[in-house]
Amino acid sequence: MHEVALSEQLARVVSRAAAGRTVTAIRLDVGALRQVVPETLVHAWTFVSARSGLAGSELVINEIDAEVECDNGHRRVLRGIPDVTCHQCDAPTRVIAGNEFRVVSIDVKS
Repeated sequence: MHEVALSEQLARVVSRAAAGRTVTAIRLDVGALRQVVPETLVHAWTFVSARSGLAGSELVINEIDAEVECDNGHRRVLRGIPDVTCHQCDAPTRVIAGNEFRVVSIDVKS
């Protein structure tokens, strides 16, 4: 369960950015290819935030679909087991979305 380790690292980043201000919410983009279970990450955050001075802050996760594109510009969202060839022209594809694990914003009390 790497969600605990992710929560611990997230707490360090958020604490540093908040610089002593009270954090109310953290908004994340998490890509499907990161293999993060959002519910588990939120659950882990509850425990990690309580012992890191961020208790009561809400973790808001925006799940990003995995998306690939071929050299011909065809795009598609991956579902289930990734098939890495283009369904329109059989060309190889590259991942253009789905690898994200990004803090989008940190809400603090003013």
